[in-house]
Amino acid sequence: MNSARIHEVLFEGFTGDEILKFPRETLEQLVLLNEPIVFRAGSALILGQFKIDSDRLVLELAQIEGGGEGILTSLASLARRYAEINGISRVVWIVHAVSCANPNLKLRRVLDRRGFKVEQIEDIGAAYHLVVPVKKL
Repeated sequence: MNSARIHEVLFEGFTGDEILKFPRETLEQLVLLNEPIVFRAGSALILGQFKIDSDRLVLELAQIEGGGEGILTSLASLARRYAEINGISRVVWIVHAVSCANPNLKLRRVLDRRGFKVEQIEDIGAAYHLVVPVKKL
């Protein structure tokens, strides 16, 4: 058995490769709604909101419960690959982990290592923020 498959994070039971094979319209109707959704990624339960805004894929994460097996890395890879395939020039991350009642210190360390900065974001407030340029295929 392929050991890479054993550790692959599934999103609601689907691999990243399977999700990227969905028709774009399906993803727009299920995920890119610009409305809060709750979904399972690996062992984590995530509250997030996703949208396409001009030439940006915006990922806004409000809460992550559980996880620890590379959820953010897997989500980042999926977002980058989706953006490349669809000609989107930037992936914008907004993570509301600044003023949590029970802060996840491991998450904060991961965000810091990946280059996220706490910034004041218009209409949102203080959040971890990162803009990642994407190479177009």
